[in-house]
Amino acid sequence: MPFLTALVLGVGVLCLIDLVLTVGVIRRLREHQAMLSARPVASPPIVLPPGATIGGFSAVSTDGVHVSDGTLTEPVLVGVFSPDCSACHDRLPEFAERARTYPGGRGNVLAVLVGTEEEVAEQRRTLEPVALVLIEEYGTGLTEALQVKGFPSLALVDERKRVVASGTTIEDLGKIPAHA
Repeated sequence: MPFLTALVLGVGVLCLIDLVLTVGVIRRLREHQAMLSARPVASPPIVLPPGATIGGFSAVSTDGVHVSDGTLTEPVLVGVFSPDCSACHDRLPEFAERARTYPGGRGNVLAVLVGTEEEVAEQRRTLEPVALVLIEEYGTGLTEALQVKGFPSLALVDERKRVVASGTTIEDLGKIPAHA
């Protein structure tokens, strides 16, 4: 009988230790889950980040104006859009409105449409009154100079060809870093 009592007591102590350890592991997992949830999600930039310098480019707008990295003598607002992108359709009116009031007017706003003339016809009609419109293939001209990896891509580029602000929304352009 004393052997059976000792055995039951030993199993009971082992179960109690196992329960305490299991509760400790569960608490630790919850803490890690909370820490992972609180971490900001960092996605890779889809266009050159602020502070970067754009590469060289040369293009002619739809109305015959020559544009290149050498003609950037004032800060320029740049928007790159694709006809296949639903976010581009949503943000194009905001960009056009911003372009309408941008200092320097139409000559300081570049709208790059990636696609064929037929594919971008609707976007072109919206943007031509407020911007110099460039129609390019992806990975050429200004899309290559800005290292565009997604759409829409927006950027403010200063006269030194340096990106002052960039992102996918007009609000991103308002987040100009202190060193700019």
